[in-house]
Amino acid sequence: MNLSGLSKFTACALWLCATAGAQAQTVYRIVAPDGKITFSDKPPANAEQGKIAATGTGAAAAASGSTLPFELRQVAAKYPVTLYSASDCAPCASGRTLLGSRGIPFAERTVSSKEDIDALQRLAGESALPFLTIGAQRIKGYSDAEWTQYLDTAGYPKTSALPSAYKQAPASPLVSLQKPVPVKAESRTEASAQTATPQGPTPSNPAGIQF
Repeated sequence: MNLSGLSKFTACALWLCATAGAQAQTVYRIVAPDGKITFSDKPPANAEQGKIAATGTGAAAAASGSTLPFELRQVAAKYPVTLYSASDCAPCASGRTLLGSRGIPFAERTVSSKEDIDALQRLAGESALPFLTIGAQRIKGYSDAEWTQYLDTAGYPKTSALPSAYKQAPASPLVSLQKPVPVKAESRTEASAQTATPQGPTPSNPAGIQF
């Protein structure tokens, strides 16, 4: 079939229908035993390849899915929405406003650190923001008409159907870095005492000679 004659809306509809059974994409942050951090859309085969932490999935609806009306919960489960944004980003704010006014349950991932930018680059192929995912569909940049078109095609209601008690999940960093646990002073003192060179005469050094 020649898609050149199809309208953008029709092509969008075909795309979403073809990916109806797709899972929301997950980016894995893999920490290798040597501390090296990599990102992949596949988890490591075993523990020797590193520990994983999932990042960047459209899981806002899943976290509070029980509070959503049945039809909205169905759509949100099939086509979860994730907004990738940054502070002082006017287009990001416009996109957030559109999603909020329309009552779209979505996850928001902020991009600020180098690790965030690297992860976004692997996910989107570039570091431009905002970046939106609706199920497996990826949308770069903000366009009111384009975002509305994709949300309509996915089946999201045109007006908010969120219950009054619904609370949007707060934004979180795209990559959650774990801070190293500081070593207590007592532990360092004990370790130093255990490794210190013995002082004074010993059976092997009766003269107590020190170097």
